[in-house]
Amino acid sequence: MKHLRWQIILASILIFLSIVLYFVHYTIFRDAHHIFLYLLGDIAFVPIEVLLVTVIIHQVLSAREKSARMEKLNMVIGAFFSEVGTKLLTYFSDWDPKLDNIRKELMVTSDWTQEEFLRMSKRLKKYDYGIDIQRVDLAGLRTFLGAKLDFLVRLLENPTLLEHESFTNLLWAVFHLAEELAARGSFTQLPQTDYQHLAGDIKRIYVLLVHQWLNYMEHLKDNFPYLFSLAMRTNPFDQEASPVLQ
Repeated sequence: MKHLRWQIILASILIFLSIVLYFVHYTIFRDAHHIFLYLLGDIAFVPIEVLLVTVIIHQVLSAREKSARMEKLNMVIGAFFSEVGTKLLTYFSDWDPKLDNIRKELMVTSDWTQEEFLRMSKRLKKYDYGIDIQRVDLAGLRTFLGAKLDFLVRLLENPTLLEHESFTNLLWAVFHLAEELAARGSFTQLPQTDYQHLAGDIKRIYVLLVHQWLNYMEHLKDNFPYLFSLAMRTNPFDQEASPVLQ
């Protein structure tokens, strides 16, 4: 309310100054025709000025700012995969009983085009993700996530996450699973319903993580070939993946 009041006062002062200056001009030169001629010309240019300043220039600056923010966000996503994401995908893919149906299709190479990334994205939307909870090392997963909680908290504190809802949802899903696992003392005598609940929490992360990983791989291929090379050699879906160049 105070900000609006200040704007109204400023607008009133500027209009008053404009009237005073026009009055001074008329008092000196006694030429109302000249005043109204230029006044109408200035008013006629206002729509064009609005178009240039608020539409074209604003859009260009906004696009540049958004590009810079997205670049910072991709750095955050890269840090996430380096510390947490790639390892989680390695775990989850090992626990997915149906992954062999699409494993070969997830072998991203430097020859992939934008169309191939798009095709794979559509393919993953139709894939029936699954987690065999009996194969899951819940205690090991709890230990791994517990060691990464401070790192994940620092990621959530990054304001650039506001630009990326899907990645934020992924982080919250990881936090939720970490809390669920930490709340249980032992995993040896849980009822089947609880195992299925944990399997659902893991699957939620798995689905979000796979799509985020594919988008990140495309970003690396287009912008950072040297990082993309390492990401290919450590592909979490490749059971023979090795960072060592052969």
